[in-house]
Amino acid sequence: MHTKLKLGMIGGGPGAFIGAVHRKAAQLDGAFELVCGAFSSDPAKSRQTGQELGLDPARVYDSYGDMLRQETHLDAVSIVTPNHLHFTPAKIALEKGFHVILDKPMTYSLEEAKELRSLVDQSGLVMALTHTYAGYPMIKEARVRVQQGELGSIRKIYVEYPQGWLSHFLEESGQKQATWRTDPTRSGAGGAVGDIGTHAAHLAEYISGQKITYINGMLNTVVHGRKLDDDAAALLRFDGGATGVLVATQIAVGEENNLKIRVYGQKGGLEWSHADPNTLWLKPADQPAQYLRAGNAYLSPSAQAHTRLPSGHPEGFIEAFANIYAGFARAIHDHRAGTYRSASDYDFPSVVEGLRGMAFIETMVRSSQSEQKWIKLDIP
Repeated sequence: MHTKLKLGMIGGGPGAFIGAVHRKAAQLDGAFELVCGAFSSDPAKSRQTGQELGLDPARVYDSYGDMLRQETHLDAVSIVTPNHLHFTPAKIALEKGFHVILDKPMTYSLEEAKELRSLVDQSGLVMALTHTYAGYPMIKEARVRVQQGELGSIRKIYVEYPQGWLSHFLEESGQKQATWRTDPTRSGAGGAVGDIGTHAAHLAEYISGQKITYINGMLNTVVHGRKLDDDAAALLRFDGGATGVLVATQIAVGEENNLKIRVYGQKGGLEWSHADPNTLWLKPADQPAQYLRAGNAYLSPSAQAHTRLPSGHPEGFIEAFANIYAGFARAIHDHRAGTYRSASDYDFPSVVEGLRGMAFIETMVRSSQSEQKWIKLDIP
């Protein structure tokens, strides 16, 4: 039985909902123990969060710099800050020998992403990226069905992620999530395309096994006064011959997180919706559509390995998040044992997917600004 891994957190203080999600996910399977943190750029708020979490006050820090300088007995660092504060703490953590897990998009810019990839490669340490939706068991099942050839050659991919929470100029109210996500100095070059478009692009690649090669994209800022895009769409070309359509919008009034993906091959199709994440529809060409449910013995070993409850007991966002943390923990233990090779062996998004996500954002921006129809997605 493995001992708990010691985890430090950067970010995740008052008003930062994703920090609580990370903490719950990290502790769900008993693999991590949160032992320290720099939870806010405001020292008082950092101390408040540490007190609420019952941490030793001596291990609650005024800044991430203080934490990373003083801590010596950590296994991993979880970074849950706005995008512009991903790269530097990740760099310092890796240089100190700590494994890293961080939110997407991976960095503020593509240049930072390239440097972070080099740092991870040089260090040989584990880095995980929380593309949460890849953690759902029925997404695992969809991927396996494609890999096994059940759909035949993949021809068409539709992925959409509509939200409505930014339908109004919410940032003027001072709402924390809105203010930083629509601020180019903190979010980076992309608004909706970076926040949720990267999730959609990753899911399309993850399930289909094909990589986006060309983008014909459009970014739009609908709400007056907003500094970044709140509406994005693209036509896609993939390296395996498929074509696709991607929509990511945050001004779809009445929508919550209605992520949906449909993948079609020569022999059939499949469909998954975040509104009903425990269901996968499989649509063979010559049979009735099949209704596949999480927790059943007929699913692939990959889907079953990422399911905690029997069929009929719904699992959701925290569990999908926790699946990434669980894979991250296994990789760290293997790293300790000298058997770790690469993140791809553990089925969680890594620096590789993070770099692709940043290249996707940059290519979408370039395509939207260009008169040229198609822009190649290059990975330097």
